[in-house]
Amino acid sequence: MRRASALPENSNTFPNLDEDQFHAIDDEALFDASRSIHRPRVLMLYGSLRERSYSRLVTEEAARILRRLGAEVRIYNPSGLPLPDSTGADHPKVKELRDLSMWSEAHVWCSPERHGSMSGVMKAQIDWLPLSVGGMRPTQGRTLAVMQVSGGSQSFNAVNQLRILGRWMRMFTIPNQSSVAKAFAEFDEAGRMKPSAYYNRIVDVMEELMKFTFLLRDRSAYLTDRYSERVESAEEVGERVNQRSI
Repeated sequence: MRRASALPENSNTFPNLDEDQFHAIDDEALFDASRSIHRPRVLMLYGSLRERSYSRLVTEEAARILRRLGAEVRIYNPSGLPLPDSTGADHPKVKELRDLSMWSEAHVWCSPERHGSMSGVMKAQIDWLPLSVGGMRPTQGRTLAVMQVSGGSQSFNAVNQLRILGRWMRMFTIPNQSSVAKAFAEFDEAGRMKPSAYYNRIVDVMEELMKFTFLLRDRSAYLTDRYSERVESAEEVGERVNQRSI
């Protein structure tokens, strides 16, 4: 039997680490961060332009719950938003969306499931939110709740895709989610949601979003501070400082 060998003497050395940019975990930044006192700021996006849009109606129900829980809520209307790359970022609807994202501390995304996927309207809104705008990241560190509505039986295709996008946009997507099946049967003529397990789940999701937002919003900058980006920034600064004067 082959015996386990001892680690080489140099196994505790780190020749590839930039020691100036490799930081110990800051307990104070994690546990003693100053606490914000303003109401959590939540941006809500929905994915349909129909006059009776069930993703909008679900979003509006969720917004009422969030306001009851103490949040400041803004719902973005995607009507008039151009297709990604069809115009510049100075388009009024694009600027409105990006400004709201920068204002926010949390997002709620609600899409209809269409052909087994999120809607194009939903994807277009997210595609207009790049990872970086003038050195600022309009989504990084925000908390995110995902929801979907379906015309038929319950499905989770759209919320699963939204989770992938949330990770890509460097957001903290909460564990809970909502999927409302046969959404056309869940609302009355006035557009209010009927009592159901689906409604209860939406309450659950909004409660959870608020809890995670309170926990993370004052620590998001530290939680998303990355070694690789610190190294890259240090290298860029070094190159600039060491340039020969013309």
